[in-house]
Amino acid sequence: MKQRTPSSEWLIDALALRVDAGGATSLVHQLYSTLRRWIQHGELAAGSDLPSSRHLARGLGISRNTVLSAMDRLLAEGLVVSRRGAGMYVANLPTLPAPAKPLSEAAFSYSARGQALIDRCGTLSQHYQAFAPGVPGLDLFPHAQWQRLLRRHYRQADTAWLSYQTDGGLPALKEALCDYLTLSRAVRCIPEQIVITQGAQQAFELVAQLLTDSGDTVWMEEPGYGGAQACFLAAGLNIVPVPVDEEGLNPSRCPANTPSPRLIYVTPSHQYPSGVTMPVPRRLVLLEHAARHGAWVVEDDYDSEFRYDTPPTPSLQGLSEQASVIYIGTFSKVLYPGLRLGYIVLPATLANTFRLAHARLHREGNYPMQSALAEFVGKGGFSRHIARMRICYRQRQACLRRALAPAIEAGLKLSSGHAGIHLVAELESVNQEAQLVGLAQQANITLSPLSRYYLGHPQRAGLVLGYAGATEAELMRAGRWLSHAWLNLQST
Repeated sequence: MKQRTPSSEWLIDALALRVDAGGATSLVHQLYSTLRRWIQHGELAAGSDLPSSRHLARGLGISRNTVLSAMDRLLAEGLVVSRRGAGMYVANLPTLPAPAKPLSEAAFSYSARGQALIDRCGTLSQHYQAFAPGVPGLDLFPHAQWQRLLRRHYRQADTAWLSYQTDGGLPALKEALCDYLTLSRAVRCIPEQIVITQGAQQAFELVAQLLTDSGDTVWMEEPGYGGAQACFLAAGLNIVPVPVDEEGLNPSRCPANTPSPRLIYVTPSHQYPSGVTMPVPRRLVLLEHAARHGAWVVEDDYDSEFRYDTPPTPSLQGLSEQASVIYIGTFSKVLYPGLRLGYIVLPATLANTFRLAHARLHREGNYPMQSALAEFVGKGGFSRHIARMRICYRQRQACLRRALAPAIEAGLKLSSGHAGIHLVAELESVNQEAQLVGLAQQANITLSPLSRYYLGHPQRAGLVLGYAGATEAELMRAGRWLSHAWLNLQST
């Protein structure tokens, strides 16, 4: 008789960690696949004894028939051997190749556009702190009301919504959005021109996929929004940074001898990150340039909902007579980023193509949630929430200004803050910017340097200070720290 090795107990303990009665696959398959993998990888050496079926069943708390079924499959594949009176043990198999070593990044290369995208990604954090840009006041979101809406719309969901959808979004949501955008943003559209997306990022991708070829030129604001930059880089587009001044993107300052753009991307309502608003005369100039070059204007209506001291400016889309503007919006900044719902308002000639392509590429869905949002928008809950948030964000901005008061009195300059959910603090140099970012990391505070938003050489240095997603106590604490740190640097 073969000499037994003391492996039975640890083998049962190891199997107990991997066999789950509530798992997605059967107990037979879980037991069989785990033992098979260990044998093939050499973790159970040839000749190793296996526990008896009774012992294994008792140790795992499962039926003996389950164990026997798994062992029968291993026997049939020749991975284990059973001999009368000697029990069952691992078969003497030919030498198996060692598991592949993880491939190091030095052993391969990304595509040129893939590397360009990686270079723009930086470090992404899921831990929102006081100065995180683009994060709304999640603490004031009407959770209870929203949960009641969701529960009711999921209970009443049409069975057809469980299948694939090709409408470009729930018709009821598109109708509610059409009414809202027509009244609040002077957008000219009908519901059939709207396609619901999983956020603005997906909308940018659709535009790039359907309206550009790799190598085409896109004009983008400098500095500008990194999310749009990443989408267009991933599409292989040639990005031409166009400087932003006190009126937004300035077409007259586009670098000489650049190819005609296929797209012109702008955030005219509240330029990200500078915070300036593009006045109507500049908007008309931009539309003239687009018409001259035969370019599509991609209007990202970022932060248009949050204005505190000035009246809203009509959308570019509403000003255009040439139907060359593609209007993109999202619910992330008004409601919450995890909602992942945005929309595109398209010229009528493009709407059906975008709808079909969206259905093919992304398999739209979650109509019960869209139905809940349609009611929230259509019955005024959305507008009331925006009104409450305007009051809250005005107060939070004022709190941040109070916290920074010593630095402001000593010369720190802040952007106007007439709109949006962040401020920009101007700094003397990129070196000072880096010093403050480093000091903040030591204090467990995250700062967003303005230089990060430039595609080319940064023309200005500063900090992008989000204030919407933090309480007044958090803003006061972080703001006082920043004021003290800036003053210390000024004195050295």
